Amino acid sequence: MRPPCQSAARPAAARAVPAVERAVALLDALAASRHPRALADLARQLALPKSSLHGLLATLAAAGLARRNADGEFALGPKALQWADAYATQSDVMRAFDAHVDGSAALAAETVMLATLDGADVRYLACRQGSRPLAVNFRVGGRFPAACTSSGKSMLAQLPPDEVRARIGEGGLLRLTRHSTASLPALMRQLEAFRHQGYAVDDEETAEGMQCFGAAIHGARGGEPLAAVAVSVIKAGLTPRRRSELVASIRRLAQTVSAELGAPPSHPPSHPPSHPPARLPSHRPSRAPGRAARVRAAERSGPR
Repeated sequence: MRPPCQSAARPAAARAVPAVERAVALLDALAASRHPRALADLARQLALPKSSLHGLLATLAAAGLARRNADGEFALGPKALQWADAYATQSDVMRAFDAHVDGSAALAAETVMLATLDGADVRYLACRQGSRPLAVNFRVGGRFPAACTSSGKSMLAQLPPDEVRARIGEGGLLRLTRHSTASLPALMRQLEAFRHQGYAVDDEETAEGMQCFGAAIHGARGGEPLAAVAVSVIKAGLTPRRRSELVASIRRLAQTVSAELGAPPSHPPSHPPSHPPARLPSHRPSRAPGRAARVRAAERSGPR
């Protein structure tokens, strides 16, 4: 497997935080119990004052990590299940991506990313570095506005319109370039087209001169996509034939990863369109460009 575009820095050794250690010990005790536990029992097991333990439990309950029943006893809360499911999903997706990302000759020289939705953003889980330089460093763990990226739009296209609107929020769309989609109605029209064609396009919306193609990854349960894969290339010199190869290959990679995760097979068109869809009007601007500095993953770099 090739190295990622940029690995997360190895954290330096740090001193343990006692409050966090106590919270983890408490969660471990709740997880090990088959039945809800009384405050006094937990206090004895953990050798903590009841007053301190009560404060910890109240905080964990407010965060959804613990819950209190009608008898005043405590158990794990639903948030723990969400974390467990998210960990299992991400781990399986990353293993499948690593196993298959190098299997396409058409993608061998290109940068290929794996991303998941996180609110209105995409968060990058993995990145297979290509040999062609790009103007953007897709940092593992970094984020971009989902509405600017092909991976984000491929996932948003699979969601109900009301959920897309809820994710975008009242603040509107954040634009990274003059080509970024600037209005929610324009985005919704794009998503409708992408849903029907089976892949999404970022046409210089993340960076000038760069074009990306993304496809969603599904699991056995169906419903919302688990993640998406995308390939990013320099737009100049991209021929219709090469574009068609990239689109077919990134869709095939998404389907292969989906199949490994238990999704039912799907059958894309054997000849995806060789021309990009017409760019929808941007109706600019809808948000002050200064907010672009808040996009932590937008680390512009020269040729790597």
